[in-house]
Amino acid sequence: MVRHLPSTIKQLLALRNLDAYAGPSFHRLSCLLEKTYADACLKRAETGWLVLTTCTLLTANVPSSVGHLYHFVTRSEQNVRSSMCKAALMREAALKSVVFVGVPRVIGALAGLTGALEDDVKAGLRTDSRRSAKPENVGAIIARGTALWNSIYEPHASKLYDKLGSYHPDLISFIIQSYGSILSPLPGANEQGNLSRALGSVVAVACLRAEGRVGPQLTSHVFGLLKARTAKGLNEEDRWLASDEGTEWVIRTVDTVLDVVIAERDGDR
Repeated sequence: MVRHLPSTIKQLLALRNLDAYAGPSFHRLSCLLEKTYADACLKRAETGWLVLTTCTLLTANVPSSVGHLYHFVTRSEQNVRSSMCKAALMREAALKSVVFVGVPRVIGALAGLTGALEDDVKAGLRTDSRRSAKPENVGAIIARGTALWNSIYEPHASKLYDKLGSYHPDLISFIIQSYGSILSPLPGANEQGNLSRALGSVVAVACLRAEGRVGPQLTSHVFGLLKARTAKGLNEEDRWLASDEGTEWVIRTVDTVLDVVIAERDGDR
């Protein structure tokens, strides 16, 4: 059994920074959150703001800032249940981000969030998986994934399906299964932290905008957010987020958050 890294490999790894970025200073991040949250309140888009800010910080790879975001949004809460709901929303947004930016950054962000949670909040979050694939639910997962795929990509859904399948026969299968199990809203009206169809597209737009240089994918998911306006069961916030004005606001707010994170990360203090 290998218990330790050879010293030469450790030295080699250390040549490139292994740690996540430290993130903006407490003061600068707090000012940023105050400003963008106040704007979200004026637009009655507080949930959309929490989702896009979580995903932007996650994609920028600043896990400690995700924890600070949780403390910011729960700073005035008087009961555990409200804090728990916000933690669940952040946790779900982070999980959905795995579809766009991968497992490592999601693990880091969830670790940053979990480390910030109070014990009673942590105890109230669900601990059983709702996404374990079993013979009896695989069909439903694929059906949800296909429905979401069509909702985002029509009228080009079939053409794009075939195109991605031509790159690798398992790629499109993986995408559909990921859409069905992770990106789609969980079935059931009372799932803790469940994100709507529109908020799932906010996750996509925030991650891909913050990722950068993935223009075709970002454009597709901007269309996906705009198309969410036709989804069933929209609330007022969902309807606004999926409007032209709301979608523009999502993109601009991601840019505002990212500009501060990048400036600090690159030493422009």
